[in-house]
Amino acid sequence: MSNLINSLQESPVYFVTLVSIIGLMLGSFLNVVIYRLPKMLEREWRQQCAELRAEEIVTEPVFNLATPRSTCPQCQHKISALENIPVVSYLFLQGRCSECQSSIPLRYPLVEMLTAILSGFVAWHFGFGVTVLAALIFLWAMIALTFIDIDTQLLPDSITQPLLWSGLLYNLHGGLTDIYSAVIGATAGYLMLWSVYWVFKLLTGKEGMGYGDFKLLAAIGAWLGWQLLPMVILFASVVGATVGVMLILSKKHTQNVAIPFGPYLAGGGLLALFWGKQINQLYLAMF
Repeated sequence: MSNLINSLQESPVYFVTLVSIIGLMLGSFLNVVIYRLPKMLEREWRQQCAELRAEEIVTEPVFNLATPRSTCPQCQHKISALENIPVVSYLFLQGRCSECQSSIPLRYPLVEMLTAILSGFVAWHFGFGVTVLAALIFLWAMIALTFIDIDTQLLPDSITQPLLWSGLLYNLHGGLTDIYSAVIGATAGYLMLWSVYWVFKLLTGKEGMGYGDFKLLAAIGAWLGWQLLPMVILFASVVGATVGVMLILSKKHTQNVAIPFGPYLAGGGLLALFWGKQINQLYLAMF
């Protein structure tokens, strides 16, 4: 074991390769989280509504992140272990179910590849140590939240809240930032978007964003500190507004169709994770 640790410390190539492979496997798991977690929440909400209405609660088959086995949504063919190898199985099957030949969404291997590439970059950027593990946890949460929000416009508390508390705990003795900056970051992150939400609602009578966005920015602040929040918000706002205008001009969206803000916050959070301090220093140097 010590020889393995020494090899990883002494050889960045081995370390980056290992983390990339782990990221590839985690990408496969994230696909499960992205697909199943919203459905698990919907089931829970149905049961809660039935309880409030004093209706009989229908017992449904077990459905969580581990059970049942993954199946083809068209023919219910149970996916074998060989058919579940990240990226490789998709290429081998030529993007089709082995049973009914229906198309497998391209996004599955894309999420796996994205997770592998960004995980490898985290390993290269931070190097061997505890920080890389913390950064990977932050990265994997951002990826899961991004795609869940794109699909459902939800940012589940079951991810954002543990992410916030784990960020505070990691920074308790100075991880990515000091604990003072982390606590202020969590508080400021929530209140900044909460304030924007209420100002917009009072002016227009409409809800401009969801509470999940507040919690996500609070989690980012808990991990990275309050100093990087302005950059995260600026990035998310500019990119989000640009994409929104482009979608409206291309007539793929109307002004009344909501656009998820979580992916842009997550993108700003990752930008801040990698280069936030350098960008802040360049900005301050200009003035």
